[in-house]
Amino acid sequence: MTSIVLPEPDGTLHRYVCNASPALPTRAAPPTSRVAYAAAHVVADPLGETTQAGPATLDWDATLAFRHHLWALGLGVADAMDTAQRGMGLDWTVARELVVRSATEARAVGGAIAAGAQTDHLAPGTARTLDDVVAAYLDQCAAVEEAGATVVVMASRELCRIARGADDYAYVYDKVLGSLGSPAILHWLGDAFDPALAGYFGSRDVEQAAACLLAIVADHREKVDGVKLSLLDKEWEIVLRRQLPPGVRMYTGDDFGYPTTIAGDDKGHSDALLGAFDFAAPAAAWALAALDCGDVATFRQRLDPTLPLSRHVFCAPTGFYKTGVVFLAYLNGHQSHFTMVGGLQSARSVVHLAQCFRLADSCGLLADGDLAARRMANVLALAGIEPT
Repeated sequence: MTSIVLPEPDGTLHRYVCNASPALPTRAAPPTSRVAYAAAHVVADPLGETTQAGPATLDWDATLAFRHHLWALGLGVADAMDTAQRGMGLDWTVARELVVRSATEARAVGGAIAAGAQTDHLAPGTARTLDDVVAAYLDQCAAVEEAGATVVVMASRELCRIARGADDYAYVYDKVLGSLGSPAILHWLGDAFDPALAGYFGSRDVEQAAACLLAIVADHREKVDGVKLSLLDKEWEIVLRRQLPPGVRMYTGDDFGYPTTIAGDDKGHSDALLGAFDFAAPAAAWALAALDCGDVATFRQRLDPTLPLSRHVFCAPTGFYKTGVVFLAYLNGHQSHFTMVGGLQSARSVVHLAQCFRLADSCGLLADGDLAARRMANVLALAGIEPT
């Protein structure tokens, strides 16, 4: 059995014995009982300018190959969103190229694709009026629709900064949704992910903010495919889900409790648009196949073991979850290096990464234990931890 010396949270070193590599699927049919998107990360060019000074440079071959990995597992790809480091190194110029390239690849294989549109090409603090925000949204939405992807209307830091209340959000979303040719997904990203979005939809009180969102959905029912909720609160997600109009999907963004929200109850279920499905894609495909057969118990048996890993990857400060996502892609051979846009590979400690390794191994998400252990050893060596 493969073994490796790993650091513990208390700073001590202990030898860890890896489990046998699992037999998870590499191909699967798209699920029929749920709509499931994996929010995909980007692969930086390790020889490019990957510091915070930017701009972002990507390894396009590896970035697009990872999307083909997700499509092969039957999952849709949600691109150019926060998992792809929007607002944390990935600027709109590169994000737009990413949307175009990914949508082209999606058409070639018949894969589902959605992509984020927001206002991040505006320099922070430069929007003076709501119409400035509207114009920025319209530019990005038009680019996403022109590429052939479903629009995900992401939360705007500039709108959050200048909006005075729910009426201002209603005004902006009315203009944005009215411009679209096809229904969009509305993304409510909580301040656990991005503190600059505190008070989005007009209030720091979640019930008041939800009332604003629900009013927007009701006023534009024909232009809203669903709502992606990223508040990390499955109980509140269920409450809000039950208030959505018939036919409007709730896309769970609860990376702490997605098996429960996707399984649902006698009053409904959530679909999925998850950063956790970037690294848990094989288990998700395997679990959703059981759910398609009505076997909720097997669905939970297959997906529940991934939760401790997801909760660790998304632990506070939650915005740095991208580091764990890319680290796991490195361990699993989806990229040849652990370098990130904006130098974000340094955002988590080596102790945190070692726990990612243990938890991924324990839930069967290391496809090749020997490869993963060698790559874990590379990262440990940079921290001065040599194999013994």
